[in-house]
Amino acid sequence: MQQPMPHQLMGYDRAITMFSPDGRLLQVEYARKTVRQGSTAIGVSCKDGVLLVADKRIVDKLIIPESVEKIFEVDSHILATGSGIMSDAHVLIERARVKAQQHRITFDNPVDVLSVVKDIASLNQITTQSAGWRPFGVSIIVAGIDNDCPKVFEIDPTGIYFQYKATVIGEAEPEIEEILNTSFSDNLSITDALSLCLDALKKVLGKNFSIDRIDAAYLSSSENGIVRLSKSEVEAASKGKLVRKGVK
Repeated sequence: MQQPMPHQLMGYDRAITMFSPDGRLLQVEYARKTVRQGSTAIGVSCKDGVLLVADKRIVDKLIIPESVEKIFEVDSHILATGSGIMSDAHVLIERARVKAQQHRITFDNPVDVLSVVKDIASLNQITTQSAGWRPFGVSIIVAGIDNDCPKVFEIDPTGIYFQYKATVIGEAEPEIEEILNTSFSDNLSITDALSLCLDALKKVLGKNFSIDRIDAAYLSSSENGIVRLSKSEVEAASKGKLVRKGVK
């Protein structure tokens, strides 16, 4: 009796436009596996704003930590980060920046966060059904504030997006997701959320945890513009001693 051939031998994993017999697009699944190998990034919607915390995962001691950027400004009210192939993330985030600026020029007001998310998700989806392309090997977290309302979205390589109270992507996703499910509260402030994220990264990284690896930034409903946390501020937050300016 002839044995069924593995997907790889049949070629279903080589073409993005070809479904396997069990209804799967294997190239898309491989892209999602790439995300799970990327460095960890966390997004949290807080009562007073939004927070992104990302692991730079610096593996070469000769690299200058400050030169590695993991959190990006899309507009004055929108932040983004990614996990997976970061060069793919740069393409998507640059597209989001153009979308935001075009909206400002055309309508003379800031773009809403969901419009940016939909634009990125639309391009992701196109790559899942276009011959000669490959899916983007990155998931993106987009965080912003619309009319004093904090919003956090996650977009995966398939083009699917969801709004979250808190979300995590990357290599430590299962462990940190469990921590967020247990410890997240609707009353979390940005300061409290930062401490929660750093504690979670400490647990999953163990002895590899270092302040040099952390990139953190937030948008506050009461402060203007994006605030990037310095190394000393991240260190203070890891010890529960961070005091944000203008916040009691």
